[in-house]
Amino acid sequence: MVKSSVISGFYKLSPKERLAIVKDFAGLTDDEVSLVGQACALPIDVTDHMVENVVGVFPEPLGIGANFLINDVDYLIPMATEEPSVIAAASYAAKMVREGGGFRTSSTTPVMIGQIQVVKLENVVEAKDKVLAAKVDILKRANDQDPILNKYGGGAKDLGARVIDTTMGSMLIVELYVDCRDAMGANAVNTMAEACAPLIEQITGGKVYLRILTNLATKRLARATCIIPKETLGGEAVVDGIVYASAFAEVDPYRAATHNKGALNGIIAVVLATGNDHRAIEAGAHAYAALNGRYTSFSKWTKNANGDLEGSIELPMAVGLIGGAVRTHPIAKICMKILNVKSANEFAEVLAAVGLAQNLAALRALSSEGIQRGHMSLHARNVAIAAGAPTELVEAIAERMTKEKAVNVNRAKEILDELTQKR
Repeated sequence: MVKSSVISGFYKLSPKERLAIVKDFAGLTDDEVSLVGQACALPIDVTDHMVENVVGVFPEPLGIGANFLINDVDYLIPMATEEPSVIAAASYAAKMVREGGGFRTSSTTPVMIGQIQVVKLENVVEAKDKVLAAKVDILKRANDQDPILNKYGGGAKDLGARVIDTTMGSMLIVELYVDCRDAMGANAVNTMAEACAPLIEQITGGKVYLRILTNLATKRLARATCIIPKETLGGEAVVDGIVYASAFAEVDPYRAATHNKGALNGIIAVVLATGNDHRAIEAGAHAYAALNGRYTSFSKWTKNANGDLEGSIELPMAVGLIGGAVRTHPIAKICMKILNVKSANEFAEVLAAVGLAQNLAALRALSSEGIQRGHMSLHARNVAIAAGAPTELVEAIAERMTKEKAVNVNRAKEILDELTQKR
């Protein structure tokens, strides 16, 4: 039976009821359901082997983005975030995108770039030529470090070299282009770069200092596109508002920073839930946005001839299905099972679609009722909790504050005192 990610009234259900639906959708076991539902599902003995100086665990809320249709496949999207409205906004946007046929995605080969910095060269141009002439030997040295990656069709596939001018003089930057298959690839690329460093010193007569991958993964891109009928958005005026907002972000870095942050709200929530490196994704995304010398948006929105909204996004997406916390963090493993992606490329494309959905939701709110309307109603719950409200009074206090447009701790305490006296 084909399973749909459209779940009517999902937000109205209890966490236990939602988890039961996810269990059925993803085929989770009873043990996996029990683990996800625990207040703290990461044992201290596991964390003690993951990072240094462990004293405890810092949990994040884990939710599910619904309604996603990507390349005609339904996905439930696990998202870990502390920010209200992110998951609701992504789900709402995904539902609108379904009306236009869902998301369409693509991606490049999962190639990461390893950089080897060569300095103290008598003739940097001549050194560059020597490196390029020795490409076969250098690539062999790199691939000797990881026969398993080569076995699965990956490995160092090509080599480049660039001369750059710096305050410390001219430098030669040798670049390894490594197909990492279903791994993020940092360890493999760094190992290859370090192994090639002595050979490159021998070839050039220079001194190698840095030998490490770059998180600006310009050869590992993910893309997503979508079309939303104007009627679904609320009319052509809303479409125009989104297109004007997109044009603003394209040329103004102050707007682009927040525009891009909106897309990353969704992407990073999924990356975090699946145990991938969210710092690498953010660094690469922002660097990519500034690649042409001016920081700009990595999503674009236009109006087509029919008056409907068309959106696209492109950014580096270095994520993996193996290695690191993906295979050691018990909840990350379950989140990957819920996501049910079969390759790192598919995973990257899903993330691009989530980013485009999140960006759409933010722009629609900004260009119509304003960003605060929905956000503050959800934020009000956090304010009520901060004011000391017991669980059974949180919703009532949040609703009152939202209606009064007075979402702050002092007002929450006043309403709490009032409700408590009535009990």
